Amino acid sequence: MPNDLDHMRAALTLARRGLGTTWPNPAVGCVVVKDGRVVGRGWTQPGGRPHAETEALLRAGDGARGATAYVTLEPCSHHGKTAPCADALVAAGISRVVAAIEDPDPRVAGAGLARLRAAGVAVETGLCAAAASEINHGFFLRLIAGRPLVTLKLATSLDGRIATATGESRWITGPQARARAHLLRATHDAVLIGTGTALADDPELTCRLPGLEARSPVRIVLDRGRRLPPTLRLFADAGRVPTWLVTAVPIPPPPSAAIRMLAIPSEGDAGLDLAGLLRRLGEEGLTRVLVEGGGNLAAALLRAELVDRVVWMGAPLVLGGDSIAAVAPLALAGLGDAPRLTLLSRETAGGDVIDTYAVERRSGPAGAGQTAC
Repeated sequence: MPNDLDHMRAALTLARRGLGTTWPNPAVGCVVVKDGRVVGRGWTQPGGRPHAETEALLRAGDGARGATAYVTLEPCSHHGKTAPCADALVAAGISRVVAAIEDPDPRVAGAGLARLRAAGVAVETGLCAAAASEINHGFFLRLIAGRPLVTLKLATSLDGRIATATGESRWITGPQARARAHLLRATHDAVLIGTGTALADDPELTCRLPGLEARSPVRIVLDRGRRLPPTLRLFADAGRVPTWLVTAVPIPPPPSAAIRMLAIPSEGDAGLDLAGLLRRLGEEGLTRVLVEGGGNLAAALLRAELVDRVVWMGAPLVLGGDSIAAVAPLALAGLGDAPRLTLLSRETAGGDVIDTYAVERRSGPAGAGQTAC
């Protein structure tokens, strides 16, 4: 129907507002339209509830009767901490639902759409499916593989370097790209770094964009041998921003009472079991993890095929072979073993370029595809 595409695009935009705040639930957007006029909008609220449909119906009020609801994910059909959204749509008198994709959650998995159809609601699916799937790829991955989506952020020179030979790195990219990096933090559930980055940079890992300060993600630091001093800024304000410290078993005392300790088995000289770590983070409900450093952690995740997305921020400068590489040695036997990437989007930020890639699996691409709608 006319304007279906525009209304679904609006619902997708609303869904993206929830990224980084709705875990363990998906980020969903909903637009209610009657007689060509938008009467209600909603998106999943922090903590995963209220759901997008509930919010949109609340705003629509009596205008929902006979209206069309555009929703980016199949309305839920099960009783949890909220009542089923499918029932709410029926009770509100919605006559048509356009859902981008079905929900693979086994508690839903088509049952929400079936309930709507049984109540006489016209149901259509598939509009902007690729874009909707990309928004909740982390939620789906947690359901299917038991781990969150992993996004590796690299801010480098044109020759893939993150610091000079003396360790100077501030700043390789410009202020606009750095602001974009803060937005990445705001749209992920957690940000992960290794011991080396914590010691070298003493980062805060918070979102410092005006108006989005409350959107700082959970900060996760790997410290297998408990080498990090308690004076790090990450530890000093752990009472303000959730901070998790990952060590090898057995669990040592935390550097601060506000820090949560997670113990993950060690794989000898190879370090912590990263696959096991991601499974644990999935059990904790995390759906999207941003990796910000450093080169050893990036290489370990790439070798283990645990990176799903790469966001590369490239600055127009060259640092040379004596500088520090963004990714440590991968010990590739040949070109066929190199990680392959599929470009999803490209943008510019001042003089820098920002590319977003999906990392292909040897068995095929992992969620790569056209996300434009």
